[in-house]
Amino acid sequence: MIIVMRPECGPDSPEVAEVVRVARSFPDVQTEVRQIQGATRSLTEVYLIGSTGQLPLDRFADTQGVERAIRVREKYRAIGRHEGQVEALGFEYNGLRFGDDSFHVFAGLCAVDTRENVEQMFRALKQLGLQTTRAGAYKPRTSPYDFQGHGRACLPYVFELAGKYDIKCVAMEITHETQLDEIREALQRAGQPTGVLIQIGTRNAQNFELLKHVGQQQDFPVLFKRGMGITLAESLNACEYIASGGNHRIVFCLRGMKTNLGDPHRNLVDFAHVPVVKRLTRLPVCIDPSHSVGQRLVALDGLLDMHHAAAQGIVAGANMVLVDFHPTPKEALCDGPQALLLQELEHFVADAQLVRKTYLDRVALGRRLLKGSA
Repeated sequence: MIIVMRPECGPDSPEVAEVVRVARSFPDVQTEVRQIQGATRSLTEVYLIGSTGQLPLDRFADTQGVERAIRVREKYRAIGRHEGQVEALGFEYNGLRFGDDSFHVFAGLCAVDTRENVEQMFRALKQLGLQTTRAGAYKPRTSPYDFQGHGRACLPYVFELAGKYDIKCVAMEITHETQLDEIREALQRAGQPTGVLIQIGTRNAQNFELLKHVGQQQDFPVLFKRGMGITLAESLNACEYIASGGNHRIVFCLRGMKTNLGDPHRNLVDFAHVPVVKRLTRLPVCIDPSHSVGQRLVALDGLLDMHHAAAQGIVAGANMVLVDFHPTPKEALCDGPQALLLQELEHFVADAQLVRKTYLDRVALGRRLLKGSA
């Protein structure tokens, strides 16, 4: 059961204390108080955990300061969009808004290789007014002989250049909890010039100890990539691990499924699940067309397959796009065949913004027609 408090009742308010007292008067019921940043407001939710099936809703709904009491029937307690719970999760980070009403393009290097390439990438982003990017320092690879990333050695210049080119958020995958400390230390030494969106990659989608660690820290929000060969429900439960640890600042990323049914694309594009994730959860949704398509292929209409795949997710309501670029893809140390060229960045961004506008127009049209038929 979830007890949603009125906006003026904070976690330390006497109204919340009274809800906790009432809940604990029932046997085998525990409570967790959480501060939730919604799309339009911040509010406090009290989670009742344990034998709650027989608890009377009106006992809490009638308590002072309570906005509504929600009986949780779905298994995603922390991230789920439960009946009567319309407030979407969202968060502010380093001056950027992430939520159901936001849209960001995280274009950048799949793997950091040289300082020069990082600077070229960040300069191109600056010229287009983009303040978000991806830059892989730690790279889990299928083969132990492939490039594994420069690790902590590249963090100082990545963060320095991010500050120089006004990059506010860098999406960066980690493979071990100790790398959180390495990133935290490098940011501090650089003077906190940027922010980091910690990425849990598809190979670690069910690394439950890593999920617990990123859930227990509050310094960084988390970008969770759907597991390449597990169900959507299993991936959402992995996000539940993160949120149950206390960190609700999560973006869920669809990146294609490994089935070979999508050949010749690298993975089977799963962007039709954008509205599904939004219906089941309150998380903002990201798409990764680079790892879905996996190649820089040109369609007969002159657009890249990458453009078409990205458009499928954006027009369905995606809030974020993660996409690979590189100054010279043939020299990239990781996933070069799927990287777009820097001179193609303006086209990709303009196309993404055009499709995002189309999505908003579709939503407005639907609301207008629904209102007219009411």
